[in-house]
Amino acid sequence: MKIGLEIHVQLPTRSKMFCSCPTTDAEAPNTHVCPTCLGMPGSRPVLNRKVLEYGIMLAKMLGCRVADTTWFSRKTYFYPDMSKSVQITQYDNPVGEGGVYYLNGKKPIRITRIHIEEDPGKTKRVGDQSSLVDYNRSGIPLAEIVTEPDIATPAEAREFLGQLIADIRHVIDLPGDGERSIRCDCNISVGKERCEVKNVTGLKNVERALTFEMVRQTKILKAGGKIERETRRFDEERGVTISVRKKEFEADYGYIDEPDLGVYHIRELADSIRIKESPLKMTLRLSDQYGIDQKMSKQLVTTSVGLAEMFETVARDVDVPNAIKWVAGPISANWRSLESRGADTETLVGIIRRFASGEITDTECGMEIKCHMTGEDRDSVQGASEGLDTLINQYLDENPAVVTDYQKNEKAANKVIGFVMKNSGGQYSSAEVVEATKRLIESRI
Repeated sequence: MKIGLEIHVQLPTRSKMFCSCPTTDAEAPNTHVCPTCLGMPGSRPVLNRKVLEYGIMLAKMLGCRVADTTWFSRKTYFYPDMSKSVQITQYDNPVGEGGVYYLNGKKPIRITRIHIEEDPGKTKRVGDQSSLVDYNRSGIPLAEIVTEPDIATPAEAREFLGQLIADIRHVIDLPGDGERSIRCDCNISVGKERCEVKNVTGLKNVERALTFEMVRQTKILKAGGKIERETRRFDEERGVTISVRKKEFEADYGYIDEPDLGVYHIRELADSIRIKESPLKMTLRLSDQYGIDQKMSKQLVTTSVGLAEMFETVARDVDVPNAIKWVAGPISANWRSLESRGADTETLVGIIRRFASGEITDTECGMEIKCHMTGEDRDSVQGASEGLDTLINQYLDENPAVVTDYQKNEKAANKVIGFVMKNSGGQYSSAEVVEATKRLIESRI
């Protein structure tokens, strides 16, 4: 089985790709439109520079070769959601080609190309005999990322897409609902011929659509049938794919160069653009550079890139053991409280420095960190901490074998953690319980 994805990313610009119409949600249909995005006679497109910059940033993130020159083409498009009957896209010279993206830092997924194009409008069925078209979305900029068929299973496709979305969101500052800004065309073949499932949204739906299609194609082949090359759509409610039309070939689109847009020389622009380190690369680098478990580095980055940056600051300015002890422990457990309060991180680094130099004890350091992050007073924090320690010590006193088992396998701590979570009535976060449990067990070794 082979799976390849065509991933459409809505780029976070304030205006459309070729006109000044806003990209924000409109209150009513067909209000964020103008002669250009409707393709009226006499109107001419003007490229939004920011779209080109975003395309280059994603090409660099994916390890693609960025072209010296790029231009646009007209793709013949005889559907009502594109009022001018053509879509402005890239064909011969896309922004980037020939990249590779590593799933979990290990498995290479080849990237065929990345190009930028305009989105069509949106068609909505009304009853059985008619449809309405909203052109507010027409002309919104997209980047299309096309992979080679290197994905082996529907579950792997979901994992790949989730990881890719996280990296895209960070590199181009995609909004927090970035998954909704991404649509996916899923190409899958169990035998020789492939089918395409168009416009699937959401990680779960990508996996569901591919799983259904895998089963459908397998049954046809086992029955001695033949897979027809076609375009299908995914019905989310029923969880099935439905045939829409026979699959078009590239020649069917009648590509021609876009005469209203010239050739763009982008080498100098591409060289000037610097992209942020993606969460995936940061995860791998932290693990390699500071010798920590990749699971821990992934947890730091997943919680917040800011938390991972703080870990790196402490590891560099103090030492790695203290970064693990405090940043991956109590600071990580209370990170959301810190973000909601807008408290500074420099104070936390200072507290850890004081502990490392022997100015304050382990207990005092923990209390000062929690007080600063949550805004609670010292007495309440101390009382809660002492209550948690008492609960854990009580269990360890009654079950001394846990300490011996922990020396052989750290998972022995799960017995204590489970007991505390069950008997504390949700008073403590799981991260607090884990940190305190390991601290108190290790103090007995």
